[in-house]
Amino acid sequence: MKSSAWSIGEMAERFGLATHVLRHWEDRGLLEPDRDGAGRRRYGEADAYRVAVILASRMAGMGLDQIRALLDAGTAGRREVLEGQLSDIDERIAALERARAMARHALECRAHDISTCPNFRANVADIVAGTRRGMGWTEPGPDVPVGARLGRT
Repeated sequence: MKSSAWSIGEMAERFGLATHVLRHWEDRGLLEPDRDGAGRRRYGEADAYRVAVILASRMAGMGLDQIRALLDAGTAGRREVLEGQLSDIDERIAALERARAMARHALECRAHDISTCPNFRANVADIVAGTRRGMGWTEPGPDVPVGARLGRT
């Protein structure tokens, strides 16, 4: 990577950002570019890596406060913020795993109207009863016949 300093326009173009985004991140304490004699921002290689970390973190679903904690070891409550982020990630992974299991089951299920499938019904019965919102999914245990697992009974 080029070691000389970039202007705000060059840095923004490098990452496909608008210049106001870099200014906002600076206002939020995520970036601290050097200034030249005329007061213009000059971004170096370290700044480019920070921008890359910010972008990757945003794509991973982190907010700017969480990213600040990631970048600044001196942030108050840093550990708690990052532990919260890990908890959020675990919840999203669990939701995606449920979605995968449901889609896989729907793909293999002989019930074309999935609301008639006994396994789907078992997994949403508590929603129908009003005791839970959202979607859970559990695969039938090994003691359930294969035909029943696929809505064939």
